This record gives sequence, structure tokens and C-alpha cells, in this order.
Amino acid sequence: MSVPAMSDPLSKAATATEIARAIAGGKVKAAAVIDATLKRIAASEPTINAFTDVVAERAIKRADEIDAGKHRGPLMGVPFAVKNLFDIAGLPTRAGSKINVDGPRAARDGALVRKLEDAGAILVGGLNMGEYAYDFTGENSHYGPSRNPRDTTRMSGGSSGGSGAAVAAGEVPLSLGSDTNGSIRVPSSLCGLFGLKPTYGRLSRAGSFPFVDAFDHLGPIARSTEDLALSFDAMQGWDPDDPVCTDRPAEPTLPRLLEGIDGMRIAIAGDYFARGGEPEAFEAVATVAKALGATRTVVLPEAAAARAAAYVITAIEGGQVHLPRLRTRPQDFDPDTRERFMAGLLLPGAWYVKAQRFRRRYRANVLKVFEEADIVLAPATPCTAPKLGQVMMKLGGVDLPVRANLGLFTQPISFIGLPVVVAPLQRPGGLPIGVQIIAKPFNEQAALRVAAFLEKQGVAAAPPA
Repeated sequence: MSVPAMSDPLSKAATATEIARAIAGGKVKAAAVIDATLKRIAASEPTINAFTDVVAERAIKRADEIDAGKHRGPLMGVPFAVKNLFDIAGLPTRAGSKINVDGPRAARDGALVRKLEDAGAILVGGLNMGEYAYDFTGENSHYGPSRNPRDTTRMSGGSSGGSGAAVAAGEVPLSLGSDTNGSIRVPSSLCGLFGLKPTYGRLSRAGSFPFVDAFDHLGPIARSTEDLALSFDAMQGWDPDDPVCTDRPAEPTLPRLLEGIDGMRIAIAGDYFARGGEPEAFEAVATVAKALGATRTVVLPEAAAARAAAYVITAIEGGQVHLPRLRTRPQDFDPDTRERFMAGLLLPGAWYVKAQRFRRRYRANVLKVFEEADIVLAPATPCTAPKLGQVMMKLGGVDLPVRANLGLFTQPISFIGLPVVVAPLQRPGGLPIGVQIIAKPFNEQAALRVAAFLEKQGVAAAPPA
């Protein structure tokens, strides 16, 4: 396969890797890249609505410093944006809420924002999201929906809807999102992007607004696997400010990205993951499996029960986090979000204990599967992007609520913190859809290698809309 020509670093098609190389090589100035980025954001935002905050002055200053030789690194001059649950110095950490806007300004950037800037990247703003991350649609009652750039009448997915929309629209080549039950993987699938949910505890969550401590992950969304690996490597490392961050040496994935799949044991998730979705979800898995030569099917036992237990833990922990706001400002919540938090507060504590006990057993049983497989493939979403405002959808011939069921295939995986890369398939004449490439804990490099192989073969791709 021939190597594709490098994109113009000032165009929306340029990847983070291409921009960094062009700036490091003196082919373009960081200031010119940021100027082009801010102009694209201004032009597309009236339609896409991905951003809630643009820090233009900060970005311009940072670009000038890079051009003056003050900052270098593997992401030198790369514009990026973050879901607005990440702290951005001087701004309120919205977390998709109108309540938080009245709170204090962040004293400093979140840990991963600092790590990316230490690697030379340039923050350009905060991104729209579902209120308090309790969402799979990308719709927000306070700030409006983030629209899917592949079809602006459709959902971008959530809760990292702005993170997906901004990258798919070509506003920025790289964004950060959070994933509690699927909030990186759902927008990556619906918007046709590569997304990485790392192992639980692999990346620091310090300086981000919490949702469910037991499941919260942070990670990148991009238009290439190289960009995922480049940004993931820059963000690795123990952080004492996050109590669950693993004290584990950084394990760079970029050097091994193009090693291929020889010797990898790749299987297809059956049973729960082979039913309940629309044909395009299973066709995508079949296409990927064929490209990888994967024919063996495995069962992740009790996945349906895992999803139910994930709902219990999410509702109870989420309700407890928001109890002070529910008492003082209930009218300022999105009614849908408020009712789910209120319901969580009414669940018996014994249910939480039972769900956590089940979680330990489920994790042990799933890890047995990974003794015989390095990678397991599963659908990322049960369908392509629904229409904005759509409340119900038909899955497997059954009418089901959209908001709850876009995470049908993601929740049993984040429930036990496994690393996942979403590989996007662009469907000619149709909307994109993603496939989950699931690995055992701390084996992100294997999932990224499989995604890179699919990208090189032209099976997976994420061009800007």
C-alpha cells in the first residue's frame, strides 16, 4: 500500500502528527496553524455547536511562544480541545451544567491538559457535552446539541458529543473526552472516528469533574491511530492527585504501532454482543473480523447482568455526587438527568454492594477469556447515529429508548475497566459505525496495533466530514 501524501497542515484534513511534523520541520508556523484553526471554528460552530468556550487569546500566545522556540515536543503546535468537564485555568468547569457556571474558576488546567501542553500541544477550548456526563446522545438542554458533522440532523453521541463533533468536523485534529459507560466510544462510532478508552487507572483524572468514580476514564479522540498513540503516550504516567491512577511506568505505544498483527489471537464476541443491534453493527464486526482473519467466537459471560450492575452503580454513585445540587438547585438540572439522579438516590444500598460483588466475579471470568485471546471484537454502538430529538429506536425488532441503549455494547466493558480502541468504518452511502477492539488490562498497544492495521488496509478510516 502506498503512503498517502501529507495533508496541508493548515487544512482541516491535517492530522495531529502531520501538523507537529510540519511545525518541527519549519514548514509552517504554529501561529498560522492556530489562526486557521480559530477561523474554522468560527465558521463551523453556528452549525456544529461543539464548543462552549474558545480560548483564542491563550492559544495565540502559546503559538507565538512555540514559534519563538520556547516549547517543543512530539505534539508541537497541535491544536486540541477538551470536553468541558476538564479544568481549564480561568474558566468554570461546566461539566455540561448551567449550575457549575456559577461556581469558582479553575485555578489550573487538568492533569491531562497540562501533559498535552508539556508535549507541545495548544489548547483552543472547552467542548459541549451531555449534562454531568449522564448521556449517550450529545444533546444538552442548556447549550444545545452537538450536531454530527456526517449528517447535522443526527446525534453526535455522548456524553463526549462535542469532542466527537469537533474532530469529525475538522475543527481540531485531537480532542479529549471521558468515558464512564461508553462516552468516548459512542461518539467515536456515531461520528466515524478513532477513540481510545484506556485501562481504568492508566491516565490521571485529576482536574476533571467526577461522575462515577468506579468507572470514570479519560482518553483521546482523533482521526488516525497514530494520533491516538502519540497523545496517549504523552499522557501516561502516575499522578498522586488521582487516587486510582496506577503507579506503573509509561509504556510507549507509538514505537510498536505498525508491527502488525502476526501472532495475535483475535476473537469475536458472541452471545450478548451478537444480538439486539441493527444489521449494520454486526456487518461492521464481520468486515473487521474478515480483514483480521478472525473466525473464533468467544463469550464474555453474564454481559447482560454486567450492564444491569453498571446501571445500579452509576445511578447510586452519580446521585451521591450531585446530592447537594439536587437539594439546592433542582430546577436548574435537565429534567431527564435530574430524574435519573433522584432515582439513584432511592436505590437500596444493598443493591450497590451486590453489584460491586458481582463486578469482581465478572471481571475474573472475563479475564479468563483473555488467557486465550489477545483481542476481542464487538460492536461499538447498536446502530448508526439516530436523529436529533429522537426518543425511541428499534433494535432487534424491539422499540427501546435511545438515550439508554446507545451504550448497549459499551457498558459491560467499561464496567471492568478494559482498554478499548474504536475503529470507524465509513459506509458508502450511509453513516459510519465503529467496532470495539478490546484488550486485557494495560495492553493498549495491542488494541492500537490492530486498529492501525485496519487503517493501513483501508478498512478503518476517519476523514473529516
